Amino acid sequence: MKRLLTILFTFIVVLNCKNTGESEPIKKIEEDSKLMELFALMQGSFNSEIQSEIDSTYYNISLHMYPIWEDKGHFLYVEQALNSMQNKPYRQRIYEVSQLNDSTFSSAVYTLNVDSLWIGKWKTPKAFDSISIKNIALKEGCEVILKRISENHYIGKTGDTTCVSTMRGASFARSEVEILEDKILSWDRGFDANGNYVWGAEKGAYIFNKLD
Repeated sequence: MKRLLTILFTFIVVLNCKNTGESEPIKKIEEDSKLMELFALMQGSFNSEIQSEIDSTYYNISLHMYPIWEDKGHFLYVEQALNSMQNKPYRQRIYEVSQLNDSTFSSAVYTLNVDSLWIGKWKTPKAFDSISIKNIALKEGCEVILKRISENHYIGKTGDTTCVSTMRGASFARSEVEILEDKILSWDRGFDANGNYVWGAEKGAYIFNKLD
């Protein structure tokens, strides 16, 4: 009887170890699939044309986000401009998307050296193979932390005062983002040292509808 109990105990231990070992790859696959879901949702060309036609206080802004350095991680080249002046973008960035835990993600923001060299390069993302992450600068405190709400739905924001900005007399910028299957909502605002609003959309987020 004692021998039978020993064998049974050993079998249970081995079975538990086996199950634990098998669950790790499954969990990793699930996490990778969520990261890829978010990364895919962020890719493409967008604009705010529909919103600008409904409300004239919003401009028609173009937004292009395309993957670069595909063998090095999850990086996107991002370019924003007035839709009528896409050869003169007002914002060029690189985003690095990563997963923090089962439902939380980070979109870190980098600036480029000599922005003008990269205008329109969202059309030919392989051009970025000529530089590396050593050639870009992290905007510390400006990362957007995103939560997965449901399938193809993420909501996030920057820290309230962590993203330094000196544009138009601001001391810090704040971004709020919502990512869906067919659109991205983005509300960027600047505030002075006393927390007073100094730039950005006053009413709410820009609505960027996906074009492709």
